[in-house]
Amino acid sequence: MTESEVINQGIGLEYLRRILLAPVYDVAVETELTPLTKLSARLNNQIYLKREDQQPVHSFKLRGAYNKLSNLSEAECIHGVIAASAGNHAQGLALAAHKLGIKATIVMPITTPDIKVDNVRRYGGEVRLVGKSFNEAQSAAAVYAEEEKKTYIHPFDDQDVIAGQGTVAKELLQQQPNAQVVFIPVGGGGLLAGMAVYLKQLRPEIKVIGVEAEDSACLKAALAAGEPVDLDQVGLFADGVAVKRIGQHTFDLIERYCDEVITVTTDEICASIKDIFEQTRVIAEPAGALSLAGLQKYCQTSKGDESLVAILSGANMNFHTLRYVSERCELGEQKEAVLAVTIPEEKGSFRRFCHALEGRVITEFNYRYVDKRDSDNNQANIFVGVRVTNGEERHQLTQLLQQKSYQVSDFTENELAKLHVRYMIGGKHALPLQERIFRFQFPEYPGALEKFLDTLGEHWNISLFHYRNHGAAFGQVLAGFEVTEAVQAAFFDHLQDLGYEWQEETDNQAYQAFLT
Repeated sequence: MTESEVINQGIGLEYLRRILLAPVYDVAVETELTPLTKLSARLNNQIYLKREDQQPVHSFKLRGAYNKLSNLSEAECIHGVIAASAGNHAQGLALAAHKLGIKATIVMPITTPDIKVDNVRRYGGEVRLVGKSFNEAQSAAAVYAEEEKKTYIHPFDDQDVIAGQGTVAKELLQQQPNAQVVFIPVGGGGLLAGMAVYLKQLRPEIKVIGVEAEDSACLKAALAAGEPVDLDQVGLFADGVAVKRIGQHTFDLIERYCDEVITVTTDEICASIKDIFEQTRVIAEPAGALSLAGLQKYCQTSKGDESLVAILSGANMNFHTLRYVSERCELGEQKEAVLAVTIPEEKGSFRRFCHALEGRVITEFNYRYVDKRDSDNNQANIFVGVRVTNGEERHQLTQLLQQKSYQVSDFTENELAKLHVRYMIGGKHALPLQERIFRFQFPEYPGALEKFLDTLGEHWNISLFHYRNHGAAFGQVLAGFEVTEAVQAAFFDHLQDLGYEWQEETDNQAYQAFLT
C-alpha cells in the first residue's frame, strides 16, 4: 500500500467513525427511501428517492448543524453561534441551537425566500438580512462573529458538519444495500463529501456522482483547476446551491471519493420538480430536485437496468416560484417545441398552418400585423409553441414543416425567446435606430428593479425594455439601447461598471425575427 493510500484510508476511517457516532437522531429523523415506479418504468432503471424533505426543517442541513453544535465546548457556546446561509443551513442551525439551548444568529442574503426567513425566526433564530448573495452574507457573518465573540458555524466546510451530512449515506445503505449509483447535489459540497466518504468505505464499487446547476458549477471549476476557485457569477434559481467557491475540506474529500460530476440546466431541474411532485406529491425546491435531474441526464446514455438513488435534499420552495417552474418544466422534459415560422401574409394562412401541424396541440400562438404598405415583403413571422412527446419528435416536426415549404427556426433552446420574446411579440420599431440589445440578470428583492434602473443611469436612450417578475430569486431584463459609433466605447465601459451579469443579444435570431 502506498503512502497516499495509507493517508486516504486513515482519513476515510476517521470520517467513518465520526459518522457512526454522530448523535443526529436527537433531533433529525431517519427518512424514507421512496421507489419512483413510474419514472423507473420510463427510464428502464430502478430509481429511488432519499426523502430529506421529511426532516423537521424539510432539509438534510439539520444533520450537520446538530452534529457540529453537539461537539462544541461550553466556552464556544457562551456568546452564541452565528452562520451565513441562503436558507436551509439557517433553519437547521436554528432548530439545532434551540434543541441544545444555544443562542443562534443567522446572516441571510436579502434574496432568501420568505419561507426560509420565517422558519428561522419560528425556530428561535435571530435573522440579519445582509447582501445579495451567500458570499456577501458570509463575509458579514465573519465580521459579526469576531466583533460579538460568537462561534462561527460554517454551512459545509467543517469536519463535524460533513460527518453529520454523511449519516444520510448510512441510512441509504441500510435501506438499499444493492444501490449501484448514487446522485448527490452539490453546492458547497458538504453532503456530497460526507456521503461519498461513507459509501466508498463500505461499498467502494458504488458509483458516486455529484450533480451541479450548470450556472453554479463551482465543483466542476475546482476539478478543472485542481483546487477551489471562485466563479465570476452564480445562477440564483437553485438558491440552495448558489455558492461561488466550494469548500477546501469538502473538495479534498470529493476529489478522492467522487467518481463523476454532472451539470444540469434550469429547464431540467424544473422537469424534475414536476416528476417528484407527480410521484410523491412533494414540491421540491430547485436545489432539492437537482440530483434527480442529474440522474435523468445519466439515464440518457446509461446501459439501463441499474439501481439508482437520488437525494431529495430539500423542499423549502417559495410558492411564487411555481409559476416559473411550470412554464419551464415542459421545455426541460422536451415536451414543447418553440418555433418561429414564416407564413404568407394573406387570408387563410393561419388555418393552413394549423392543418400542417397534423393535429398536434398548439400551446402558444403569437403574431402581430406590421404595416408593410411600403414594402415588397408579403410574409409574416409567427411565434408558436407546439406540444411534442420528446426531442426527436421536435426535430421531426421541424422537418415536416420545412417539407411543406415553411421557413422554420427552432427557438426551444433559445433563452432570449423563452424569457422575453414570447411575451412581447409585435414589438418591432418603426424608426431607423442603431439599436443594441442586452439581457441582464440581477438578484430579485423588493426594490430590485428600481435599483437596477438607478444603476443603469439616464445617459443612454432606451429603445426597448422588458421585465417580468416570475417569483424566482433573480430578475431578468431585456433592454435595447440606441448606441451610435460615437458613444459605443463609453457605453461598454458603463456596462462593465454596472456590476450586473449581462450579455449582448443583438445577433440573436429571436430578436431579429420578431423585434427588429
